Amino acid sequence: MNRQRFAISVALGLSFCLFAVIAQAQTWPEKPIRIVVGQAAGGGMDTLARLIGTRLADGLKQPVIVENKVGAGGIIGTDFVAKSPADGYTILMGPIGNMVFAPILTPKLRYDAQKDFTPLALVATFPLVLLVNSKLPITTVPELVAYVKAHPGKANYGGSGPAFQFASEQFKIRTQTTGEFIQYKSMSETITALISGDLLTAFVDPGPAALGLADGRLRALAVTSPTPFAALPNVPTMNSLGMPELEIQYWAGLFAPAGTPASVVKRLEAEINRVTAMPDMVQRMATIHVQPAVGNSQYLTRLLSDDLARWRQVARIAKIQANE
Repeated sequence: MNRQRFAISVALGLSFCLFAVIAQAQTWPEKPIRIVVGQAAGGGMDTLARLIGTRLADGLKQPVIVENKVGAGGIIGTDFVAKSPADGYTILMGPIGNMVFAPILTPKLRYDAQKDFTPLALVATFPLVLLVNSKLPITTVPELVAYVKAHPGKANYGGSGPAFQFASEQFKIRTQTTGEFIQYKSMSETITALISGDLLTAFVDPGPAALGLADGRLRALAVTSPTPFAALPNVPTMNSLGMPELEIQYWAGLFAPAGTPASVVKRLEAEINRVTAMPDMVQRMATIHVQPAVGNSQYLTRLLSDDLARWRQVARIAKIQANE
């Protein structure tokens, strides 16, 4: 009799849990959703979040609010979402910098990019552009490599964050060259240093690169996208130059706290992929020099794992120092 009662109670408990899951799937969302952005308002990640949020609101029938939690290069906002309730109402706009480079460079980071988050969907990718001053006698990547080897004292690379340092180190590893990486506070300072001649070369975001190329003072040698980049169709890809190791696609995705119910994850995944596939979204993303990407939760999970492994290896070979 006791066994029968136990079995009945277990069955009732499982039935209740199943009913609760089904009910949640049917009723979620019941209140506004917020997308937390760790970067400042008006920047690329903020603009991207607002573009996507507007269309998500249409599909989810709830307001989607973008909230900027700025500090420590995006780490504060990322940590905030990691510790938020896993109910689908707080999600993160997670760029590769916070999900890959920060974990590699910050041993005492307060969040674990893989354990503390459930990837929802990839939303955008962007390549880098390799630039030099147009006054230099360098018109191709092979000429840049030859120049660096012939003028080791003038060989320096620059950028405004870890993403650009890692790309530079990957370039040096592939081409067997050396050179100092100079850290700048912003991409505009990097562009200014290239134009003034203080900096030999730099990997740059497509947006700032376009501004620097507009007046002819800078020259683009290559892009790191797998295929020609629409905004710079005449610039060769690293792949086409026989350097597949330098195919670099940085990205941004949406993440929820770990433990978010599978039904909510699936709903968000479907809505995000619907939004990023919309033709007008493709056009609007082009204005901020990113490419919309459709990639589900499983794809983003694998991408995160692969990039952590890839860039950890680069950090080890290049002996990039972790932050204290």
